[in-house]
Amino acid sequence: MATPATERETTTAPDTDPRFEVSLRGIDVDSETRCAHWDDPVDVVALRFGCCETYYPCDACHDAAADHEAVPWPRDRFDEPAVLCGACRTTLTARTYLDSDDTCPACGAAFNPGCRKHRDRYFEVEGSDDGDDGDNL
Repeated sequence: MATPATERETTTAPDTDPRFEVSLRGIDVDSETRCAHWDDPVDVVALRFGCCETYYPCDACHDAAADHEAVPWPRDRFDEPAVLCGACRTTLTARTYLDSDDTCPACGAAFNPGCRKHRDRYFEVEGSDDGDDGDNL
């Protein structure tokens, strides 16, 4: 039986990386938010999780650093900041990020297009796919 979401939420503020203006945690995070799990040139985003309001470079970082199960960013909050571009440090709404064609609208940095295949780990969406169908978010 799954633990109710209210019992998975962090009750204390996690330690955060002081290099970033947002609450960000992860494993071996570099200055552009690449981590121990994803470190290609295009891996320059950190995503905010709905369970703890904290940004992580990936779900594996969340699992390693948090004391609770990950909960994706809720659909009813898609117009709030939920993504950090590690290249320019701009925060993007979930909707802006998901509609971005895999580039930062502020600085043009390339984002990893492979992340679309597992976007349901980060955002409350209909499901994951190859990102080619332009589904309604």
